[in-house]
Amino acid sequence: MRNNRAMLPAPHRVAVLALDEVVGLDLGTPAQVFGTARRPDGSPLYTVEVCTPGGAPVRTTAGYRLLPDHGLELLTTADTVVVPGLHGDALRDGHLIAPEVAGALWAAYERGARILSICTGAFVLAAAGLLDGRRATTHWAYADRFRRLHPSVDLDPDVLFIPDDRVLTSAGVAAGIDLCLHVIRTDHGSEIANRAARRCVMPPWREGGQAQYIERPVPKAADTSTAGAREWARQRLHEPVGLRDLAEQARMSVRTFTRRFRAETGLSPAQWLLQQRTDHARLLLETTDLGVDQVARRCGFGTAAALRQQLHQRVGVAPSTYRRTFRRAPNPAHTGR
Repeated sequence: MRNNRAMLPAPHRVAVLALDEVVGLDLGTPAQVFGTARRPDGSPLYTVEVCTPGGAPVRTTAGYRLLPDHGLELLTTADTVVVPGLHGDALRDGHLIAPEVAGALWAAYERGARILSICTGAFVLAAAGLLDGRRATTHWAYADRFRRLHPSVDLDPDVLFIPDDRVLTSAGVAAGIDLCLHVIRTDHGSEIANRAARRCVMPPWREGGQAQYIERPVPKAADTSTAGAREWARQRLHEPVGLRDLAEQARMSVRTFTRRFRAETGLSPAQWLLQQRTDHARLLLETTDLGVDQVARRCGFGTAAALRQQLHQRVGVAPSTYRRTFRRAPNPAHTGR
């Protein structure tokens, strides 16, 4: 066993960059999620360490100070750098981050490291210029402020996370878990990511986007919910399901159903149904050997061409490419770059 383990590649190195007024939950997310990703023999696939500018203590929003083991030099060897959410200067003044922080982030990126932000950590990446011209997201409650401070960023506050090449951003708080699971899935496939999700007591991926959590008036009475119709539709993704069918299941008029559906999910029924079909297709591509035509039929797309179009719009790749990405054997030399 010792000899076998000695031949295994070194774990992927994750550096968490904590700045003053770092959000406590965001700070702990990378270690918790990446720490659950392990090889079949139980050896870790990732190591996670924390650094601050100068290795100095920083305040957290949880009422304690963080005493790190490393300074910014940790970023010079990291394969992935994670910037957790924070409060404070970066949110008040979009360009107020220390030059050495911006320089360290850029140096890591130019060296080939992958850069992640959780929640308002996107403000730091934007202030450093790493998000200029990119699609990005952050916590919905800070979207307007982000747009004012960083107009050169293509902000989408409706999604849980956005991968844009080697720069990935996530929405508020718990979406950092979704992003870390996505990274594990990209690096090592669905089986390991799903196992990590179970250890975190999380679904492998959450349906819908951040829009469903934006504060808006929602129906209070349980019997006015569209949840039952949604579950009915999930069981029939292989069948034609129309708006009128959904409204009838909820015993509502089409107009009332559409209004309440959007209030509860942040999506129109058609958008939601398309998302469910695409997510189910992704699952089948990851976990089965079904042909693309069969996957398309089982998910209600009808034809492989329709599936290809939707998957390319939502994920950016063809079904065959997606399957190869998520079902490939782990590359011992892979560092996530």
